[in-house]
Amino acid sequence: MLTPTFYISRDSGGSLVEQIVNAVATRIDDKLLRTGARMPSIRQFADEQAVSRFTVVEAYDRLVAKGYLESRRGAGFFVRERASMLNNVPSTAQAILPTQNLDVVWLVRNMFRQLPPQKMPGSGVLPHDWLDGELVANGLRAISRLNQNLLLHYGTPQGFLPLRQQLQLKLAELEIAASPEQIVMTSGVTQALDLVAREFTQPGDTIFVDDPAWFLMFGSFAILGTKVIGIPRLHDGPDVAKLAELAALHKPRLYIINSVLHNPTSTSLSAAKAFQVLKTAEEHDFIVVEDDVYCDMHPGPAVQAATRIAALDQLHRVIYLGGFSKTLAANLRVGFIATSPELAIRLADRKMLSTLTTTEIGERVVYKILSEGHYRKHVDRIRVKLDGVRDDITKRLEQLGMKIDYRTPAGMFLWTETGCDTNKLTEKAMEQGYLLAPGSLFSPNQLPSTRMRINIAAMSDTGVWEFLKREAR
Repeated sequence: MLTPTFYISRDSGGSLVEQIVNAVATRIDDKLLRTGARMPSIRQFADEQAVSRFTVVEAYDRLVAKGYLESRRGAGFFVRERASMLNNVPSTAQAILPTQNLDVVWLVRNMFRQLPPQKMPGSGVLPHDWLDGELVANGLRAISRLNQNLLLHYGTPQGFLPLRQQLQLKLAELEIAASPEQIVMTSGVTQALDLVAREFTQPGDTIFVDDPAWFLMFGSFAILGTKVIGIPRLHDGPDVAKLAELAALHKPRLYIINSVLHNPTSTSLSAAKAFQVLKTAEEHDFIVVEDDVYCDMHPGPAVQAATRIAALDQLHRVIYLGGFSKTLAANLRVGFIATSPELAIRLADRKMLSTLTTTEIGERVVYKILSEGHYRKHVDRIRVKLDGVRDDITKRLEQLGMKIDYRTPAGMFLWTETGCDTNKLTEKAMEQGYLLAPGSLFSPNQLPSTRMRINIAAMSDTGVWEFLKREAR
């Protein structure tokens, strides 16, 4: 008998029955519950999940109706063989069934499960209790008191003007000169990258990324038919000799780079490397796209050296991206692009053709938080919290035999050498209800890796440490 491990929330808005059905079905789809496995009895399941037996009965009945379980009289409920049912599904439907591979989609899908944040050291966001829900809620309440007609129409193509004016001030602090007309609001940095890639590339073109880098880009760019090539990332930025060599060979259209608090290593770009990247871009005529979504977690040059390429170039060859999903709320989906006035118009037009406008309600909330001075204090608190756990978590990981090549004084990630295949480690962790981020997903080639990204804000669960101590050797 196998007891599925998952988290039921009384505050999620979904019924308990629906949560159980979805959780069990997902685990069967992902082969975490194997064919023929006996489910816990109704009494046992109800006791372990602290729900009523009637809830479990209804959930099991729905899973039987959906073809996930079968009821054997006198024996209980068992995971049903799915292959026989799929043989009757048309080929077009089979093509869109969930993949069982450990790939980028797998990690992203699992990041959206209803697991407690402390059980997801592989996630890319801060736990809820590290953020300030009341700050966002106050912003929403203030917006709700506005003239209702302001909330019923589309936003403007480039985004809420007062927020763009506020971002002009924010960028000026980073020594990047950008008027509001040079800023386009987006639905997070994800949409910003997609808009830029669609503007500059066609199928067959090459895009450079850091290696390792944020994994979601690889799948997104592959859908566009582009070729994604990784540039080795060192402690102070990319391997510029390799960048020049590969640029001469492949003639890339774009180079996407985290200059500050790189994901997943938390390293930052030195001034020398920033100059060399810009020089190489000019020599080989490609655009640098600077993703600075972790900008506000950086403590400043007095603690860690960091140079933004956009500050050197002033948005001629560099397109600068930023957002607030990491520091305010992922659900706000407020990001932006800063670029030349001409390109800003083209990107705003492209945005309209794909999604019309972005949601002005979220943009108004972010504007209120920024303009009233609350944001600066909020990110200061986040940095203090990260500083308070970084050294301890680093030492504990090293005591387990792991290595951290880049011991940076800022950021939310540690890029950890485990000494074992982290794909296998991740599979074992998911069986026990923990989400890890294996190193293979952070490289365009997706090859097996002994590396793993650790979110230091999500390492408070003792079970995570017990698992790593037991399995990571």
